[in-house]
Amino acid sequence: MNRPLRIEVAGQTDVGRKRSHNEDNFAIMAEYGLYVVADGMGGHASGEIASKMAVDTLQEFFASTSDDPERTWPYKMDRSRGYEENRLITGIKLCNLRIYEQAQRNAKQRGMGTTLVALFAVEDGVYIAHVGDSRVYRIRERRIEQLTEDHSLLNDYKKMKRLTEEEIANFPHKNVIVRALGMKDTVKVDTRFEAPKAGDVMLLCSDGLCGPLSDERMLEIVLGARDLPHATQRLIEGANENGGPDNITCVLARWIE
Repeated sequence: MNRPLRIEVAGQTDVGRKRSHNEDNFAIMAEYGLYVVADGMGGHASGEIASKMAVDTLQEFFASTSDDPERTWPYKMDRSRGYEENRLITGIKLCNLRIYEQAQRNAKQRGMGTTLVALFAVEDGVYIAHVGDSRVYRIRERRIEQLTEDHSLLNDYKKMKRLTEEEIANFPHKNVIVRALGMKDTVKVDTRFEAPKAGDVMLLCSDGLCGPLSDERMLEIVLGARDLPHATQRLIEGANENGGPDNITCVLARWIE
């Protein structure tokens, strides 16, 4: 029998160099094996409200469903997916609805929304869920791989027609996301399942990290750090050294024997 792997986790957030307040939020809910990064958007500090609502709602949903698995869910289960994956998707859909309803009720918060990436560790692996352009990367055997696909206008353009490096660099609507929590009353949540190996590190981050830093630079920082808290600190410093144009948030999870 393989011994189950343990997970160690660290997370950190920083306002960056250009913003007056931090609209990112993250949560490490070790008791549920749930790790989340949310990057809020919307004027009048509504982005902070949206990202905090997402994190809080997910925490509340996981708490209530772990106490009472028979509890009635706000959405029907998708029969093609298992219980754990359904639980994650349902929690995120509930976040979406709460943010959307709050924005409809309050004119100042109209248009607020948030991205969300989540890791949910289950017995035989981990589910990754995401909406928006926050990302999840896997570092395995000294290589880094992006496991999520940005729900952004730039990414849609890249898929439709091959843009040159220069066109990508000068793309005028880099920060336009085509899917987020709170934009509509329903949302499509992308998920995938991964089976981590001992030594794997997963990195969840807002675009304030992966915008200023190349994948190679992030890999270099994580491999060179003495432990996960030091790695999150160095990643944030690296993004700030490159201008820190946005709020910066990262959560690192490592699987160990």
